[in-house]
Amino acid sequence: MRAVVRVYVVRVSPNDSEPTTRHEPRTTDHEPRTTDIPASDTLSEAAPVSDLYANAAARPTESSGQSPVFLARDITKVYNMGEVAVHALRGISLDLFEAEFLVLLGPSGSGKSTLLNILGGLDVPTSGTVTYRGQSLTSADERALTMYRRKHVGFVFQFYNLIPSLTARENVALVTDIVDRPMAPAEALKLVKLGDRLDHFPSQLSGGEQQRVAIARAVAKRPDVLLCDEPTGALDIATGILVLEAIQRVNRELGTTTAVITHNAAVAGMADRVVSLSDGRILSERRNEKKLAPSELTW
Repeated sequence: MRAVVRVYVVRVSPNDSEPTTRHEPRTTDHEPRTTDIPASDTLSEAAPVSDLYANAAARPTESSGQSPVFLARDITKVYNMGEVAVHALRGISLDLFEAEFLVLLGPSGSGKSTLLNILGGLDVPTSGTVTYRGQSLTSADERALTMYRRKHVGFVFQFYNLIPSLTARENVALVTDIVDRPMAPAEALKLVKLGDRLDHFPSQLSGGEQQRVAIARAVAKRPDVLLCDEPTGALDIATGILVLEAIQRVNRELGTTTAVITHNAAVAGMADRVVSLSDGRILSERRNEKKLAPSELTW
C-alpha cells in the first residue's frame, strides 16, 4: 500500500494592501506592470534614477518600450572566510528590463549565482544599491525581503527541490496556498506541458519533467520576475531543450521578466540580451538581433 503524506501550509497574511500586479499575454505594446509593496513591509523609496547613475561609468541603454525592473549599481559582495576575504562581486552595475529574457553567462566562480541571489532578495550586497521598481532592496529588513520574495519572485534552481511524497499537482499547490491570486496548479502544469502528469510523484517523472514541475511551481504564483539558476545544468541536451522551451513560454506568454544564469554558452542564443561575467566583473554585454528557438540550440 502506498501512503500519501499531505503537507498543509498555514498562511499568515499581514493586514497590508496587496500588489496590483496582473500578468497578461505580451503584445507589441506591452505595458509595464505597476507594483505596490506595502509601506509597512519597510521597502524604502530609492534615490531618483538620475542619482543612481551618477556613479556609474555609463548609463545602460534601455530597449525601446521597456522599463527597468531592477537597477543594480556598483554591487560588491565579499565573503569573509576566516582570514581570507573572497570577492564574489566587484562593482557590478546592471539593469533588467520589463518582460526581458536575460542570460547571465560565465564559468563557475564568476559571481553569477551571487548576483542572482541578490536580485532575488536571498542575499544582500556588501556595498552598492539594488532597487526593484524604484524601491530599495539593499535597505530592506528581513520581513520586507520575505514579502518581496513571496509576492514578486519565482525561483528555479538546478536541483528540483520537490517533495517526494507529494504529486506534481500537490508540489505546485504548496506555493499557490500562500499567495493571493495564483494559477490553479493544473493550469501551471499545463503551461509547461505536464497536463497529463498531474498526479504523478517525483519518482515517476524524468529529470526534465521534475524540472518542469519546479518551473510550474515558480510561475504558479504569477511572479513579476523569474530567476533561474543553471536550470539545465543536470540535464542532457534533449531534456534541457524541453526545460528551456518551458521557460521561454513563460517569458513570452505571461510577459514575465526572466533571468537565466548558465555556464553553457549555447543557451545565450535564445536571450534578448547576454551579459558575460568573470571574476565578479561584467566582461561584455550584447543584444541578440535574432533570437534562436530552444530547438535550434546545440551543445
